[in-house]
Amino acid sequence: MSATSILLRNATILVPDPTEHKPVVSLRGHSLLVEGNKIARIAAHIDAPSDKTLVIDCTGKIVSPGFIDTHHHVWQTQLKGRHADHTLLEYVPTGNMQSFNYIPEDIFWGELGGCLEALNAGTTTVVDHAHMNYSPAHNTNAIAAVASSGIRSTFCYAPTTRVKEWEPEITVNTEFLPSWAVEQVEQLIKAGPYGDGRVSVGLAFDALFLPKEIVTDLYQRCRQAGAKVITTHYCRGQNSIVDVLEGHGVLGPDILLSHATNLTDSDAKRLTDAKAGISSTPDTEIQMGLGYPVCFREDTKSISSLGIDCHSNNGSSLINQMRLGLQAERGLRNSALIEAGKAPKHLSLSVREVFRLGTIGGARAIGMEDQLGSLEEGKLADIVIFDGLSPGMICASEEDPVAAIVLHSSIADIETVIVNGKIVKQRGSLVPVDLDLSMSDLKFAKTRLEWSDVAQELLRSRQRVIDAGKKSWGGDMEKALDGVSKAFHIDASNLA
Repeated sequence: MSATSILLRNATILVPDPTEHKPVVSLRGHSLLVEGNKIARIAAHIDAPSDKTLVIDCTGKIVSPGFIDTHHHVWQTQLKGRHADHTLLEYVPTGNMQSFNYIPEDIFWGELGGCLEALNAGTTTVVDHAHMNYSPAHNTNAIAAVASSGIRSTFCYAPTTRVKEWEPEITVNTEFLPSWAVEQVEQLIKAGPYGDGRVSVGLAFDALFLPKEIVTDLYQRCRQAGAKVITTHYCRGQNSIVDVLEGHGVLGPDILLSHATNLTDSDAKRLTDAKAGISSTPDTEIQMGLGYPVCFREDTKSISSLGIDCHSNNGSSLINQMRLGLQAERGLRNSALIEAGKAPKHLSLSVREVFRLGTIGGARAIGMEDQLGSLEEGKLADIVIFDGLSPGMICASEEDPVAAIVLHSSIADIETVIVNGKIVKQRGSLVPVDLDLSMSDLKFAKTRLEWSDVAQELLRSRQRVIDAGKKSWGGDMEKALDGVSKAFHIDASNLA
């Protein structure tokens, strides 16, 4: 839904602290005016600029910046629910490698469903690490879905480690960077942005083991084409990706490392000095054995942000990641005191610090802090409105609106979501999406879809993926784990 202007009247509005003593403060009884795709004014009283202005009574509501998710594999919607008890090793064949079984249409529905799930949860911007690159059509259909959804996205094109065959054992295609992928990512970056300017293309690249000249040429081509984000998975083992990036001369402020667990002090300093970014994903990092989230470390918190990672494993609420990350870190610090025979007098970590990670911290990680991440005049209108009078948020919203969001809210409390000045969720429900198929050769009977339409397509697509999986690998987990271990040279003696 779009209007030339939207007036949010009589709200509690979360804005940056002008004294910079806190990441955010509350303006009670204030109004916010959206004109076009930007925030035009925030004041105690604002008159509607025209009789066509959409006026929303926000009495009892909290108006928050939209949340920014800096690491998400959005295509995986059809796989939701299958990783609840999985480690990273178990996830690889049952999740990561299942893109082998996706046709381009499956990618379209997976991406659309993932984006809509994120919007429903208040995420207005996502960094999509799109590691499902089996053909050019996989990527163009993905971008078409993202553009259709209404979300703001940095779609990070990922030259993918592709399965060559599953039988008699898993083997991967050793052409890790095919020429068609290099040409396509460069072209897609240049041709963007897409979806009314909301969707830009970046690079996701994990094959840093390739020769230096190949890596540096790819980075140079993508940067010259206009990529603003280059993202890489990193869980530090014996070797340092920071060493590689620095040695290749490509470490810079557009680098975004996902996880970055087990960082050395040297790694942290060099990343901070380079003004690079880190995306912590507490759910998967804690569950799957990736290491402990680093987003609250003193030497990394200034460059940190939060991500979902796999919504096949956990939901797309960034607030849940805030809550889990905050309380896990508090527990870790409190345990250290208890083990030393002491008890905590005060908590050393506040809800405002984790709220910052999910808002302006995410914007900074993708180089958009001057446009996103906080509610300020002149910034893009990416906004979330919470019902402060709901059963979950009542009283908490009066005591501390930030605490109400971080520790008391649920997705049901999110009444309205605005992206780029357009309403994408209203009265607690997603608005219909108008499909933008300009980049896709897919044809559908109708191009305006309710969520229920998307849900039915996802169920059909899920069954196609399951049927394809039965033919390709048959679901033999132990055989798959053995194949993954061999393909990636994992020492079985190190597994427990």
